[in-house]
Amino acid sequence: MAMHEFQVRVYYEDTDMAGIVYYANYLKFIERARSDWVRDLGIDQRAMRDVEGIVFVVRRVEADYLAPAHFDEELTVRTSVISSSGVRMLLTQEVLREGTPIFQAEVTLVAVTTEGQIARLPEALRRRIH
Repeated sequence: MAMHEFQVRVYYEDTDMAGIVYYANYLKFIERARSDWVRDLGIDQRAMRDVEGIVFVVRRVEADYLAPAHFDEELTVRTSVISSSGVRMLLTQEVLREGTPIFQAEVTLVAVTTEGQIARLPEALRRRIH
């Protein structure tokens, strides 16, 4: 899957006293988009946890805030895989307003066991992202 798109509407609760999206909420937006992306790949994360004992964790985020978003705007989150190995994925995620990037992030995800040990990415996921 080359690129995934996810729509987000800005609600009042997403904004700060200045009426713009509070900076930490962009991380929530991209998290929702990643969850939707994995679901669209056909991966059931609950089953992955319950059957295989594997979950994804964010290892690193590098983010750039380019322009503010405001109440009631509709945003698009684009997710793409930059690279992957046996245990990690590097993603790029952009939040766009009317096609213009307003937030960009590179996110490193790793697979771990429910006990916190590094694990290989599930085979089904590796096949779908390559």
